[in-house]
Amino acid sequence: MDTAMNYQTAQAKLSRRAGRKASLFEAGLVRTALGRAFAMLNPAAMIRNPVMFVTEIGAALTTLTLILDVTGQGPALLPVPYTLAVAFVLWLTVLFANFAEALAEARGRAQADSLKLTRARTLARKLEGEKLVEVYSDQLRQGDLVKVEAGEVIPVDGEVVEGAASVDESAITGESAPVVREAGGDRSGVTGGTRVLSDVILIRVTALPGQSFLDRMIALVEGAARQKTPNELALTVVLAGLSLAFVLVTGALWPMARYFNVELPIPWLISLLVCLIPTTIGALLAAIGLAGMDRALAANVLAKSGKAVELAGDIDTLLLDKTGTITMGDRQASEFFPLPGVKPLELARAAMYASFGDQTPEGKSIVELGGKMLADEAPQEADATAGARVIPFTAQTRLSGLELPDGNLYRKGAPDAIERLLTKEGKALPDGLSSLVATVARSGATPLVVLHNSKLLGVVALADVLKPGIYGRFARLRAMGIRVVMVTGDNPLTAEAIAMEAGVDDFIAEAKPEDKLNYIRREQAQGRLIAMMGDGTNDAPALAQADIGVAMNSGTQAAREAGNMVDLDSDPTKLIEIIEIGKQLIMTRGALTTFSIANDVAKYFAIIPAMFMLAIPQLSALNIMGLASPQSAVLSALIFNAIIIPLLIPIAIKGVKYRPKSAESLLRHNLLVYGLGGILVPFAGIKLIDMLLAGLGLA
Repeated sequence: MDTAMNYQTAQAKLSRRAGRKASLFEAGLVRTALGRAFAMLNPAAMIRNPVMFVTEIGAALTTLTLILDVTGQGPALLPVPYTLAVAFVLWLTVLFANFAEALAEARGRAQADSLKLTRARTLARKLEGEKLVEVYSDQLRQGDLVKVEAGEVIPVDGEVVEGAASVDESAITGESAPVVREAGGDRSGVTGGTRVLSDVILIRVTALPGQSFLDRMIALVEGAARQKTPNELALTVVLAGLSLAFVLVTGALWPMARYFNVELPIPWLISLLVCLIPTTIGALLAAIGLAGMDRALAANVLAKSGKAVELAGDIDTLLLDKTGTITMGDRQASEFFPLPGVKPLELARAAMYASFGDQTPEGKSIVELGGKMLADEAPQEADATAGARVIPFTAQTRLSGLELPDGNLYRKGAPDAIERLLTKEGKALPDGLSSLVATVARSGATPLVVLHNSKLLGVVALADVLKPGIYGRFARLRAMGIRVVMVTGDNPLTAEAIAMEAGVDDFIAEAKPEDKLNYIRREQAQGRLIAMMGDGTNDAPALAQADIGVAMNSGTQAAREAGNMVDLDSDPTKLIEIIEIGKQLIMTRGALTTFSIANDVAKYFAIIPAMFMLAIPQLSALNIMGLASPQSAVLSALIFNAIIIPLLIPIAIKGVKYRPKSAESLLRHNLLVYGLGGILVPFAGIKLIDMLLAGLGLA
């Protein structure tokens, strides 16, 4: 079983990586999409897209006209080969539209197939009382306890309740570097289908069969769970309204033509209708939405809906935790600052005692720094702490420490937390503490005040550094019109120093979990859209409240359930990339909508003069392209209308290249490139097709 699972995991990883690098028109994807395009001709499926549904009805009516003309039951106003060509091009238009959507779906399904390789039925060792019982993974239920050892596959989603282990998540994330999952922190969440590389962990099952993270991921990637976004729905309604209006306009031309004694062939009327309605954006709209989710997944972000990806492009305010996002997140004790009258070794010893029960990197670094200063006394220090009571850190008290068996109490914490504690005990703050705290804070380090019983001894400086290039990334966000707010537990002076160095717009200092939630609500009350990232259970309310809540895959189950996106890489800076993906989606849809509406102008100049200039010779002045004949004009416009769809598929799926600019600059750029281009390209394309038809004697 292990060999088979190793093979499946390796295949899944290779397949996902290959899928991300596959070319847009890879042979296997194209074959799948072509088959799907024909299957989608079913009117029950086509009716979801009003524009292409109208086009399909037109193609069917033209085909019926062709059959009647061939059998001698129709008026045969046009040559049969010409009507055949019109019918063929109309069906081709519908197939091209279906192919665009099917190709986007096929790319997602290829990724889903590779994910299914990791969803094998596996044996699990369920803890029943004190016994381990082997059961299959699909027999596990929420709350069950499962023991997983090195070399075994984690059977279902869960949380580590005991132990710590190195876990290979490459089958899910595509990243080969193992990660640590451990009990009691924000890195307790584990995903079914991943493999334990070392040690032993006890997992509590959190997902029902068929509702695991992997199951939901597969359903979303396949498109089975995809719903249209609000903007997509709104645009669909507009396109449906335009289509209905043009159906009425085209229908009104029939009696008008009879008034001028012009016999309009049905294929011409249908050709006019198809060229009038915005078929280009109608054909590509679904593909644009699907491709947006595909790009998010390529960035290792699982969006629980297309709405989340799109909404990311409209974000006004971005909330980022300082530690691990703006800074490297590796705060280390750098120096002890004793108060006047306190010996450095006394402060170092007290700081060590206060940190012996602190298993955070910061706590361990204080013990290490103090140990270097008290190298000769380290064994004695360890003996003195035997049987001591640990005072754990909480977000409310914002301090931690150790109570020795002899009654001595050592604590460390944020300056304001220590001040509140002493005030509550009726103690006064010593002279010099405020200036010492301010000195450390202005340097960008985090000050921790050390307390022995009720005596203040001094300050420990915890130093961190900014992530390389973070200032430039925030400059990009400002260019997009997005405010960046840094959230930190540091005191206001430290927060201000780091905020200025990083280039953020605002900060929340001494933040508690509820502060994030309150800030989000205040911003939303003013009509702003908020994005944030989190990994802990205490982040869950804010993640659920935010318009875009990105949970880290390494975080707790509560956080992953609360967010509307999950970052498989657990990269705190991924929010910036997600926003750019959302903006690219909105830009792509806007650019292609502009192009679609603009290119109808050239088609009007091709078809309308062709249909009426025999009865109204003055309309020949509108034939500014000098098209060879009315028949050639109609067919040329129709052919261009069809072939522009596959030519734009790469833009629809890969997206318009995004540049960090203001909304006004982007609008001007789109109008210039896609508006003007949408007018000029069809003029050139239709004329070229007309010349080709004339050269082949088909005009």
